[in-house]
Amino acid sequence: MEKKVAIILSGCGVYDGSEIYESVLTLLRLDQNGASYQCFAPDADQHHVVNHISGEEMADTRNMLVEAARLARGNIKMLSELTADQYDALIIPGGFGAAKNLCNFAFQGKDVAVRDDVKTAVQSFKAVSKPVGLMCIAPVMSAKIFGEGVQCTIGNDQDTASAIEETGAVHKECPVHDVVVDKDHKLVTTPAYMLAGSISEAASGIFRLVDTVLEMS
Repeated sequence: MEKKVAIILSGCGVYDGSEIYESVLTLLRLDQNGASYQCFAPDADQHHVVNHISGEEMADTRNMLVEAARLARGNIKMLSELTADQYDALIIPGGFGAAKNLCNFAFQGKDVAVRDDVKTAVQSFKAVSKPVGLMCIAPVMSAKIFGEGVQCTIGNDQDTASAIEETGAVHKECPVHDVVVDKDHKLVTTPAYMLAGSISEAASGIFRLVDTVLEMS
């Protein structure tokens, strides 16, 4: 039977939304494995908009759902519509949007708070023991969603790892091509562009995350 996976996006672009390569590589690997997917995003404004040439903040206001629709080729739904009973697993790509829009880790660090709709959606998968994959910076939300003691990785950045541990999670160092699996919580994490120096390096861990999530579903 074809497996169905939900994807939560946070906009479009590494500095203010979902990391494009991470998102596309996730969708590619799901398709290569014969799985179907449905993208979701909050119907709310991004924290801010960044000029991806200069890195400077712009005066624009952009909606996460509308921007993420670019990645999903228009096939996207509001996050409020996501329920775990229709899907076998959930994956959240990284990009600064995960740390600025889905939660506020970029600004609050160890005092991170996760958006209510994101927390509700992810915990609906947790409640029925369906696997969740988080990549790049997205694992900073782990403890706030799964509880203290959950194991995850963002790679080997010591400052970020320390902040994660202060939230109550257990951080495990991990190379770019590998994943950390918390079997008790059915959570799979990988560093992706927290470590990757090229798209092929990012793909190595992302593909392994997708494969592992599907095996667990």
